Amino acid sequence: MCGIAGIIQKNGHPCDKQVLTEMMNRIIHRGPDDQGLFVDGPAGLGFRRLSIIDVEGGHQPLTNEDGSLWLIFNGEIYNYQSLRADLVARGHEFTTFSDSEVLLHLFEEKGVDMVRELRGMFSFAIWNQNDQTLFAARDHFGIKPFYYTVTQDAIAFGSEIKSLLEVPGVKREVDREALWNYLTFQFVPDPMTMFQGIYKLPPAHYMLLRQDQIQIKKYWQAEFQPEDRPLSEYAEKVEEVLRNSVKVHMNSDVPRGAFLSSGVDSSTIVALLRELEQVQTFTVGFEGAGGQSEIGFARETAKLLGTTHRDTIITAQEYREQLPRLLYNQDEPVADPSAIALYFVSELASRYVTVVLSGEGADEIFGGYSIYREPLSLKMFDYLPPSLRRSLGKFSHFLPYGMKGRSFLERGAKTVQERFVGNAFIFTEAMKEQIASFRPDAGSKRPFDITQPLYEQASAYDDVTKMQFIDLHTWLPGDILMKADKMTMANSLELRVPFLDVEVFALASKIPMEYRMREGTTKYVLREAVKGILPEPVTKRPKLGFPVPTRQWLRGEFYKWAEEVIMGSPTDELINKEAVLHLLQVHREGKRDYGRPIWTVLVFMLWHQIYLEGPIAFHSAASPNVELRRSGAVTMA
Repeated sequence: MCGIAGIIQKNGHPCDKQVLTEMMNRIIHRGPDDQGLFVDGPAGLGFRRLSIIDVEGGHQPLTNEDGSLWLIFNGEIYNYQSLRADLVARGHEFTTFSDSEVLLHLFEEKGVDMVRELRGMFSFAIWNQNDQTLFAARDHFGIKPFYYTVTQDAIAFGSEIKSLLEVPGVKREVDREALWNYLTFQFVPDPMTMFQGIYKLPPAHYMLLRQDQIQIKKYWQAEFQPEDRPLSEYAEKVEEVLRNSVKVHMNSDVPRGAFLSSGVDSSTIVALLRELEQVQTFTVGFEGAGGQSEIGFARETAKLLGTTHRDTIITAQEYREQLPRLLYNQDEPVADPSAIALYFVSELASRYVTVVLSGEGADEIFGGYSIYREPLSLKMFDYLPPSLRRSLGKFSHFLPYGMKGRSFLERGAKTVQERFVGNAFIFTEAMKEQIASFRPDAGSKRPFDITQPLYEQASAYDDVTKMQFIDLHTWLPGDILMKADKMTMANSLELRVPFLDVEVFALASKIPMEYRMREGTTKYVLREAVKGILPEPVTKRPKLGFPVPTRQWLRGEFYKWAEEVIMGSPTDELINKEAVLHLLQVHREGKRDYGRPIWTVLVFMLWHQIYLEGPIAFHSAASPNVELRRSGAVTMA
């Protein structure tokens, strides 16, 4: 697990080594163990290393036998040993035992099609000296990040945006189209970022740069193709494929551990890991509703599974004090409060291990979110004529807010395509007309423009699977995996996600919807599969994640602070602050729950303060080993 950065100068101009060095300095937290630099005329590759596999021999940038190819690589290739054996049989000679070198020889053998052979999480770039081309790729699900930008003089790329901001000609300006969509999604969907002119390489895509021209192509498509087999057969196969995935995700030469929340996802990973070795587990909770109960459930699970467990409770004051630093590490605003929870649990885990396994991705591929029950609860509306459905929707608007049945009629009046843009839906278009001080330019994409092509691809699926498909391509890379990468790497900790494995998805994609969602139970087939692995109370426990009580804090401890942030933010050209202050007051009085919309605006304003209102306040070189005080730390043997 590492950080990469690179520059390709246009028109053959030489790469500025000092600029590349500054890009690398901004991501020292991603790789405090080693660094490397390679400059070849217009091309410059930089690397920061967190040593995980082949600690002695994994230095980068790495070259092939004749020095014609140079690689920088962030991630892990879990099938590298079998790939290496095949390449050796074909005559390739290796000088290290790292998975990085496998990528070089596989590129020699297969060219750009090499990505189809990989099982793992990755973003990498290969510079070909012979034809002066750059090949870069990002993994199937978007576990590892890859950003790029084009200036008048160069094309720059890297693991984090903060590196790109060191490149001359890169401006710090808000992309208004991105902001408009952020206000709905609570993150900026691919390929946009909140910075104008900086982009993400989408998951399952590769980039080919030749003569200053960029080509971006998709190499893999996540598809659901259900097959009619007995539930018992699927349950058996799910257990088998997960056991294999956890085993390959264990590969490392450094101490390992796992995050443990209250639910079935992380508990399954821990239980399978525990079959193979003693496990250290980590949990975080927050003062307020939900936070301490999560810790209690996790402690109970840890005791049942026999792990060495550690946890900590974070106060509202600690959360608020650390928030600016954590938003700096995110690069972009992500208004998911649990992103900050991930930072705290990562900081705790990093004191004891270098690698952690976690349960991200299970909900998207096995159907775990409670909102996925919605199509089943609204099934009756499918039998009504469209005109009657619309009439019921209009009638619902005359009912008092909060009245039982109002939301049911509102949602039932719309098709899944009209009501669902992803797991988070913060501001509607009508609300944004009030909250935003600007309007997107003509031709700008709005939220439903972003999901429309995905719905077209998923047109043959049932509504539950359509929702999973949308989340798999938006929510998962934009929120879940973005926060997972940034918050763990801010603490020099490698996160691995065994559910997001191509072999696991290959099986999950065949499971019929009736086995994913059954009798009102989400992830039904997964729960059946792990009955023999997990204690019964764990398999039936409701999903909590790492709950953060921001709704309550905004009515109490955070109210005055939030008011000051809003009033003092110089974002009047973007945000109607009076409208936001009104939401805050209504929320405080308990008339409506506007916790998530208010938090979404606050996170943007704080991000704006950190990145656009003067010099960056927090430098990566200072952040990896910051000593943070914790309260309520508990160690259980």
